[in-house]
Amino acid sequence: MNDAANPLLAPPHLPYALPDYAAIRPEHYLPAFRAAFDEHLAEISAITRVRSMPTFENTMVPLEQSGSLLDRVAHAFYTVSSADATAQIQAIDEELAPLMAAHEDAIRLDAQLYWRVKTLHDQLDELALDVESRYLVERHYREMTHAGAGLDDEHKTRLTALNQMLSTLTTTFEKNLLADTNELAVIFDDEEELDGLTDGELSAAARAATERGLDGKFLVTLPLFTGHPYLASLTRRESRRRIMEASRSRGMRGNEHDNRAVLTDIVALRAERAALLGYDSHAAYVTADETAGTPDAVADLLRRLAPAAASNARTEQAALQAIIDETEAERFALEAHDWAFYTEKVRTAKYDIDTAALRPWFEAERVLQDGVFHAATQLYGVSFNERHDLVAYHPGARVFEVFNPGGSPLGLYVLDLYTRDTKRGGAWMNPIVSQSALRGTAPVVVNNLNVAQPADGQPTLLTLDEVTTLFHEFGHALHGLFATVNYPHFAGTNVFRDFVEFPSQVNEMWILWAEVLDNYARHHETGEPLDVSIVERLRASETFNQGHDTSEYLAAAWLDQAWHRRGTSDAVTDVDAFEAEALADIGLDNPAVPTRYSSTYFAHVFSGGYSAGYYSYIWSEVLDADTVEWFRENGGLTRENGDRFRARLLGVGGSKDPLEAYRDFRGRDADIAPLLKRRGLG
Repeated sequence: MNDAANPLLAPPHLPYALPDYAAIRPEHYLPAFRAAFDEHLAEISAITRVRSMPTFENTMVPLEQSGSLLDRVAHAFYTVSSADATAQIQAIDEELAPLMAAHEDAIRLDAQLYWRVKTLHDQLDELALDVESRYLVERHYREMTHAGAGLDDEHKTRLTALNQMLSTLTTTFEKNLLADTNELAVIFDDEEELDGLTDGELSAAARAATERGLDGKFLVTLPLFTGHPYLASLTRRESRRRIMEASRSRGMRGNEHDNRAVLTDIVALRAERAALLGYDSHAAYVTADETAGTPDAVADLLRRLAPAAASNARTEQAALQAIIDETEAERFALEAHDWAFYTEKVRTAKYDIDTAALRPWFEAERVLQDGVFHAATQLYGVSFNERHDLVAYHPGARVFEVFNPGGSPLGLYVLDLYTRDTKRGGAWMNPIVSQSALRGTAPVVVNNLNVAQPADGQPTLLTLDEVTTLFHEFGHALHGLFATVNYPHFAGTNVFRDFVEFPSQVNEMWILWAEVLDNYARHHETGEPLDVSIVERLRASETFNQGHDTSEYLAAAWLDQAWHRRGTSDAVTDVDAFEAEALADIGLDNPAVPTRYSSTYFAHVFSGGYSAGYYSYIWSEVLDADTVEWFRENGGLTRENGDRFRARLLGVGGSKDPLEAYRDFRGRDADIAPLLKRRGLG
């Protein structure tokens, strides 16, 4: 293909360097990656060929300038491969995975480049560098050393092979999971089987069935996590059982999409790589360059929280069983697929709240404009304008221009709300373009959710959990938009993994904040605000069901650690038995409260970036809960508070040690007490 005809290789011409997705076709990606690999290697070669001794200007500055084309191509492609993975895109992803791994190793394991960076690091105190530049040298040296740049050639060769095999396996894991999730979507023949769902939910299920050629039927697609939002509403126990059974069987059915052999191979290769790099386990390797420091620190936190969470869950379970015994003509033992349904009955009895009945007050567009955007405007002074003239990577993705206080342009925000068969499960934020003063780039970030899309003309009514997800992911987007750094290495959410969830979790606090809730929680037909008494009961019930919710999360976090604390001699042959043993070890083996993710569909750790790092959510929540206390103590939703949080935390991106940035914001280290109170554990 002629490079001149490839829009990925042409200079960006759209606002904010948004990729020209209208012109990009799948066949453009691989040629663009190959050209970008060549250009990046030439840029690194130009650095290492310099005969003079390393200086910041002849080593670090060109290093940060290098790879801009590759970043542009990779961000464009990986945005699509996660959100619209057609068969053609999946094939490209599989071919690309080992190529990308090999290229990354060629850079970070380059002995001459490492020598130059190490030389600068060894004389840091003699260099007159500003704070961000000094930290840049420290991080590059630390990350290259951590990646294996100091190994001899023989061990580097093996390391490169391991990285390529792992890249292929993790891509396979994701492909298998997407295919099996689609295959296991549950088909219902008639509306009665879905009794309890709203008209909008039924419309979404009918639309999903029609899109698969199943006219007249209803299709319930599966979210990434074990449970399903519909389990709280479905009155037919058999329908609930079918959905839960389908969800829990993903990746373990003995078919071509079975992930058990894939994940055990991943675990074994990660353990071998860790040993090669001088660590006892993959968990030790990962946490060594996170704020946690060691797997023992993670285990200490999880073991501290698990007993109380499990105890609370058993108390909740007894209350649910009592409801069954009192109300059902034929008594039965509570099972996992019953939990959400009877929880809503207890919630209604105890707090007079039916969360499913709240959906008419959570119309998606109003939640976005008058909730998510409104809170950001009140707190940070930013404003949003939809750009209908800009085309994203899929017709369902919308583009908004974001402006600073005073009207100066800040960046672009892309929202891709609805589920589809080509989109991976879950919800996430990723950059399409990262901000850097050195490169002269402004941020373009995208949020992906998986909300079921109703029929045309029907409103999209969100659950409270979906509202929470939207606020959460937008917290990541704000981090990506607000980080203002010189060097692309520190752009956006490029922070330690066990810190990255902190800003997003903080943004959830505004969901029930009076000034925000009153603005967006309006009945989609009447405009009636959510009754004040309901809001008060919602706040009163915030610790309700936390035993279950905390247990299912901690079980997944522990499972991740259990897999990745294994050494090279600890082979696993039975995935189910390993899971059972791991969960029993921490006392979270309650069949009625399954782990949030079982191994075979645990995408966060086997195909995402959270391997040995799923603990990050609860680790970050310590900071989050403490920060919420600070906002409450200091007047809440004010520009002064927002400006402080933006300047001292969100705005620094990865250019500062995160715990140092937190101390700068809070005035001290975080206190765990607010987290224990929030979770009902203290």
